[in-house]
Amino acid sequence: MKLKPVIFTDLDGTLLDLETYSYERALPSIEYLRSQEVPIIFCSAKTRAEQEVYRKELQINDPFIVENGGAVFISQGYFPFDFEYHKAKDSYQVIELGIPYHRIREILVQIRDDTGVNFRGFGDMSAEEVASLTNLDLGAAQRAKAKEYDETLNLQGIPDEINRVLNAIRKMGLNYTSGSRYCDVTGPNDKGKATRILIDLFNRKSGQIKTIAIGDSPNDLPMLSAVDIPVLVQKPGGTWEEIDIPHLHRVEGIGPEGWARAVEEIIEQGMA
Repeated sequence: MKLKPVIFTDLDGTLLDLETYSYERALPSIEYLRSQEVPIIFCSAKTRAEQEVYRKELQINDPFIVENGGAVFISQGYFPFDFEYHKAKDSYQVIELGIPYHRIREILVQIRDDTGVNFRGFGDMSAEEVASLTNLDLGAAQRAKAKEYDETLNLQGIPDEINRVLNAIRKMGLNYTSGSRYCDVTGPNDKGKATRILIDLFNRKSGQIKTIAIGDSPNDLPMLSAVDIPVLVQKPGGTWEEIDIPHLHRVEGIGPEGWARAVEEIIEQGMA
């Protein structure tokens, strides 16, 4: 019997165009997956508030992973069995893997004082500043600032200053990942840990499944390493990130164009 596919996907630079945040080129593939009842799991550095907008627009009701694995949000009743979770929030059962945003901010303030490097995170910026930096509209920038489990830094300066900050982040027990644009500072979580939790839940729900993950950057490596079929789309300029893991599929196409091609090659052509 053919195994049921489950797709985990990064957003910025993967499902979404890196500059325009458009998913238009991937829309036919998303509609195809919905028609086949294939779960689409957002696994992104984006906040819950940001992801909820895309979930509503694309009519996706599957679980989603926020802020680089900071938490897994699962709609009440999605899984027809009991499982462990940390809290109920709004209509979600929430599995928390990260540490609270306010604690990360406290540690970063200490690092800024200790290193003397005046780096800035989204929490130091107004919504207008975030909008200007990210090319988001004001509402989207406000949603990007609605952090719960990580902080996004715009690290600028000479390499020695940046290295001092990154080393201090590690020494203080935090992690950092570099995505398509920024440095995200987190607790002990990552995309892979959250992905594996959901894989276990889907196995309980559907029996054995075939898992696919689509990403574009080193930030996606833990997610890609956790699945059966890891897929890498091209970056602007038409190159692939230098990631070397077993069974990695490199598909042509930048961002959502590559995402659509991955779905066509792996799902529609029966590779999954």
